[in-house]
Amino acid sequence: MGSKSNRSRRYTEEFKRDAAALVRSSGKTVTEVAREIGVSAEGLRNWVKQDAIDRGQGAPGELTSTEREELRRLRRQNREQAETIEVLRKAAVFFAKESDR
Repeated sequence: MGSKSNRSRRYTEEFKRDAAALVRSSGKTVTEVAREIGVSAEGLRNWVKQDAIDRGQGAPGELTSTEREELRRLRRQNREQAETIEVLRKAAVFFAKESDR
């Protein structure tokens, strides 16, 4: 049994696209290609699915990579704004109490 790191490896978007293209063009199964290039079959399967969505071949309502990135960015922005609003609310309460003294 080989030793595996608990840390997940990060692959570039280009690598993922190339791996998905290899699956499409080779006629081999996802498992065979995954073994050849040294990635997990499940990870490669996800890349192939996302590649199909990005090429307009996904089911209606599935998000492209660009849409997913925008959603992540907007959620992060929303979270930051909610934190800012909370700080400002607490500051307003504090200063309202100070001005009453």
